[in-house]
Amino acid sequence: MLLSGRAFALVFGAPLLGALAAFAVPVAAASGRPTAAVAEGRVAGSLEDGVRVFKGLPYALPPVGARRWRPPAPPASWQGVREAHAFGPHCVQPPYPADSVYFEPPRPMSEDCLTLNVWAPRNAARAPVIVWIHGGALQHGGSASPMYDGREYAKRGIVFVSINYRLGIFGWLAHPGLSAEAPDRVSGNYGLLDQIAALEWVKRNIAAFGGDPANVTAMGESAGALSVTYLLAAPRAKGLFGRAIVQSTNMRAVPRLRDPAYGLPSAEAIGAAFAESVGAKDPAALRALDAETLTAAALRARFAAQPTIDGPLLPAQIVDVFDRGEQIKVPVLAGFNSGEVRSQRGLVPPVPADAAAYAAGATRRYGDLAPAFLRLYPASDMEESLIAATRDIVYGWAVERLVRQQTAAGAPSYLYLFDHCYDAARARKLCAFHASELPFVFGGIGRAAAQAANWPAATGDDDHRLARQMVDYWASFAARGIPSAVGAPGWRPYGDEEYFLELGASPVLRRDPMPGMFEFREEIMRRQRQRDEQWFVNTGPVDRE
Repeated sequence: MLLSGRAFALVFGAPLLGALAAFAVPVAAASGRPTAAVAEGRVAGSLEDGVRVFKGLPYALPPVGARRWRPPAPPASWQGVREAHAFGPHCVQPPYPADSVYFEPPRPMSEDCLTLNVWAPRNAARAPVIVWIHGGALQHGGSASPMYDGREYAKRGIVFVSINYRLGIFGWLAHPGLSAEAPDRVSGNYGLLDQIAALEWVKRNIAAFGGDPANVTAMGESAGALSVTYLLAAPRAKGLFGRAIVQSTNMRAVPRLRDPAYGLPSAEAIGAAFAESVGAKDPAALRALDAETLTAAALRARFAAQPTIDGPLLPAQIVDVFDRGEQIKVPVLAGFNSGEVRSQRGLVPPVPADAAAYAAGATRRYGDLAPAFLRLYPASDMEESLIAATRDIVYGWAVERLVRQQTAAGAPSYLYLFDHCYDAARARKLCAFHASELPFVFGGIGRAAAQAANWPAATGDDDHRLARQMVDYWASFAARGIPSAVGAPGWRPYGDEEYFLELGASPVLRRDPMPGMFEFREEIMRRQRQRDEQWFVNTGPVDRE
């Protein structure tokens, strides 16, 4: 005799039902729609292109009202079958400028946004799992973007999960009053806590979709890559993932909770100044303000959404955690794009009047290291050199440092350089721009064009072949820790020989991606850290006259 979930609970007890739900095998609904039983209840998704898809699943209580600026709590249970065929709303955020390459049509937004989505093969059993963390400077984006469709991974035997997390002022505000009311006396990092809560939900529930909770890869791009990098430095995230894919991260200094450092005020001081700007004397007054008012005020105040070095969650700056060997030691697949800042031109300083002014600016900035700078970024093409130098300050050095240090810690890791260009990008001088690898990584070149008219679409046969190969590489790394692709070269770990995969029109295995770049940037960072200065792109790669 088969018992309903309610009858089972009455006979055997709700705790046992919850424990079994996390390991339930999906059962086809009478309608043919896929269903699954998670710890909180049953869900019904849909079949899309032969893939089981479940959208808008809550992984935490809504962070609204009194729960605004509090750590995420486990979601509530429900009776019956919950519909899971529509994405949840994006977390509250300001819009991208309409002319931005990253602009997407507006989507529903809400503070009640802590949901995730699952793409799973029809007959998955202990399948590898990828958890995707979207980018957007920690203040934009969401898992409903057409770019982030996980079907190509499901077709390769991966259970793919994408998540929302709190953004902007809602995800990253620290404040003395918020710290005082917290059990651990810290505040900020709510977005990072959301990501950890989502990973914990995956560990409890992913078996219900045929995924293996012991084989999870955390994956992100830009702010999502930064998030994965911080997860590697967060002791609380240990055991929640066994591999990491990191696309275009950085390793800048971020504020400490209560003390100034590296030219930055404390996170609590930043939060107190923001609260004063909106006339809020305490957390209750902040919580009384509506989301629209807070979002607009954060834009006016130029509030920087960023992690906080708080002690319990993030014990130290990223560079310090890795230098001390205290990071989570898992294999990493990481890389950056050759033209990263072509779509971030605000980071690039103006081109000097002539080569002499360029060299003088380098000398003022780097002193005895100016000759090394000029060798790496010569004055023969100042614009391209400044683009390359800015790329390396923000992304290149950080990515290679991550791969080097994971390798040194005994975790075989893989480095790539995305250097692919195509007609639409070339016409707009956007070759290999920041995030341009995403349509290839998701195997959704056509979806990139559908996402927004501003995105230069790749349409050629070479583009489609490269997309298939990149999904192969990423999926095989998640499955086995060794990236491989049909019809493409083997990808050797970075190792002592400094191997990397150049992803141009076709993948090519090479050595030492930019000779001398890492050593030069590392020395600059070392000196700036000794002087208690920010080593991120605060004034550009050369001093201005």
